[in-house]
Amino acid sequence: MVTSRLGIIPDSQRRTLTELGERLDLSVGDRDAKRSAFWVMLTLSAVIAVAGVVGDSTATVIGAMIVAPLSTPILGVGLGITTGNGRLIGHSMFYVLAGIALVVVLGMVFAQVLPNPTNVLTNSQVTGRTSPTLMDLAAALATGLVGAVAVARKDVGDVLPGVAIAISLVPPLAVVGVCLGSGAPSLAVGAFVLFASNVVAMVITATAVLVAAGYAREVGSATGAHRRRAYTVLALVLVAVAIPMVVNSLSSLWARQISTAAENWLAGTPGAEVTDVTWQGGTATVAVLGPETLPPVDELEKSVDALVPWNPDVQVVHTVGARLVAE
Repeated sequence: MVTSRLGIIPDSQRRTLTELGERLDLSVGDRDAKRSAFWVMLTLSAVIAVAGVVGDSTATVIGAMIVAPLSTPILGVGLGITTGNGRLIGHSMFYVLAGIALVVVLGMVFAQVLPNPTNVLTNSQVTGRTSPTLMDLAAALATGLVGAVAVARKDVGDVLPGVAIAISLVPPLAVVGVCLGSGAPSLAVGAFVLFASNVVAMVITATAVLVAAGYAREVGSATGAHRRRAYTVLALVLVAVAIPMVVNSLSSLWARQISTAAENWLAGTPGAEVTDVTWQGGTATVAVLGPETLPPVDELEKSVDALVPWNPDVQVVHTVGARLVAE
C-alpha cells in the first residue's frame, strides 16, 4: 500500500474497514448510545462555545472544541465516499446538517438572553472567524489530513483532541448564531464560510487518505463511478468556499498596502499615524490619529489607485471626527 510504504499508516496499525465503520457510522453497533452521546456532547459543546464567544473567552472556546463530536459524521462522509456507501453518506450528512441547525439556533437564542458586557460583534472571538482567508483553508486541509490519519491508525488516537482544537468546527457555527441573533447577517456568512471550508477540507483529506490506505479496494471497483461523482461535487464545493477566501486574502493584502501608502502620505506630518484600514464595498476607510491639518486626500487616493485594480474610493477618518473624501 502507498500509505504503508510511506509510513503514514503501517499495516500493523491500520484499522480494518469494520473498525472504521464502527467508529464513524452512528447507525451501526450500539446506535442508541452513539446517538445519545453525539447529541448530548454537541449540545454541551454548543453552549460552551456560545458562552465563550459572547464572553470573548479564548479558553472557554477551546473547551468547546475539545468536546465537539461533529468530526465523527464528517469523517463518516469521507468513509462513505471512499467505499461508495450512499447510506453512510446520507446518514452522516443528516447528522452534520442537524448539528449545524442545533448550534446556530442555540447561538441565536443565547445572543438574545445572555448579558453582553461588550459588543459581541467586535470581540476577538467573532472578528477572528468572520473573514477567513486562504491560510485558513490551508490549515484546514493540513488538520483534516492529521484527523484522517489519526482515525485510520490504532496508535495515534490521542492526537484527536488536538485535531478538534485545530479544525474548529463548533465555534464558527456559534459565531454564525450569535451574529444572526445580533442582527449581523454579513458577519454570519463569513463565519459559515470558515465552517464550510473546514468541513470540505476534512472530507477531502479523509477521502484521500482512506483511498490511499486501500479501503476503496476492499469493496471492489464497482464504487469507482460513485467516487468520481463525489469528487466532482467536492471540487465544486471547494471552489465555492475558496472564492470568498481569495477575496478576503486579497482584501487583507490590499489593506496592508494601503496602510503603507497612507503612512508614506503622512510622512511629512509630525505626530500623524495610521491606526486602521477597513473595507466596506468599494470604499477603503483609513483611520488616522494626528493633528488637525492633514495632507490632501487626493494624494493618498492616487497612491491607492496604483495599488488596487478597481480604483476604490478612499475616505480618511480623522481623530477629531472629520471625514475627508477625495474629490
